Amino acid sequence: EVRLVESGGGLVQPGGSLRLSCAASGFSFSVYCTAWFRQAPGKERELIATIDSDDGSPYYPDSMKGRFTFSQHNANNTLYLQMNSLKPDDSAMYYCAAAPGGAWCRWVDSYNYWGQGTQVTVSS
Repeated sequence: EVRLVESGGGLVQPGGSLRLSCAASGFSFSVYCTAWFRQAPGKERELIATIDSDDGSPYYPDSMKGRFTFSQHNANNTLYLQMNSLKPDDSAMYYCAAAPGGAWCRWVDSYNYWGQGTQVTVSS
């Protein structure tokens, strides 16, 4: 059974940093896409970063480059999202997700396994 459990969200001041974790089980990173998404109230779920099992390197949409770093640690089956220079617009529910290999990793509808989400609020 594929399972994803996020942690590490919370309240942070503008300009601060957070590191989110996603404990993964029931699948191998070597044959699955993994990704971080976020969704703010009233907005669509948007991709922050993804790693394609065929490539192994993170892909970031242009809007996410520079402040977010996605890493995948095989030793402890954990995904991480380092977030720096946070802004109030970064406030959202953050989700990790997984999709079987062969999927289009940059497309939200490819993902059929999701964590429960962790809330990030950026406010002074």
